[in-house]
Amino acid sequence: YEALSDLETQDITVKTPIEESVQPVISGKKLAVVPILRAGLGMVNGILALVPSARVGHIGLYRDPETHEPHEYYCKLPNPIDHYCKLPADCEEREVFVVDPMLATGGSAIAAVDFIKKHGGQKIKFMSIIAAPEGVDALMKAHPDIQLYVGCLDRELNENAYICPGLGDAGDRIFGTV
Repeated sequence: YEALSDLETQDITVKTPIEESVQPVISGKKLAVVPILRAGLGMVNGILALVPSARVGHIGLYRDPETHEPHEYYCKLPNPIDHYCKLPADCEEREVFVVDPMLATGGSAIAAVDFIKKHGGQKIKFMSIIAAPEGVDALMKAHPDIQLYVGCLDRELNENAYICPGLGDAGDRIFGTV
């Protein structure tokens, strides 16, 4: 909700079975939701429930277990369909919401934002449910021009770069896998 609260609205007239009513709707904004696979998929439906017209892209990144560095394995961003990993020509006007439930080291978040900027994205918001202070610091140092929304700031990262107290692997928890 907070990440969407600054979107411009316009009033429209809605005819109900009882009477007409004037209600606000998001005005003319072109939005894209880009989850970092696979855990970010768990956040997409919540945003689409609020903004059903948003386009959805995907960025697949995995974290190397030894170095904790992100590695890209998949990318499809909205439009044009025939160009791999390219945002629309009008992306300067599109707001891109990058979503991932966990912001640990910040490596995957930084890589995803880097990629979107490389392909023209300028208005970027990053949304996470749980974050470690180290990840917040790293992301904001690398991209001070984006907006960051975090539901809960946990204590720290441990020696394996897991958020403490955290909740374990968000993807496994969302999809019931091990």
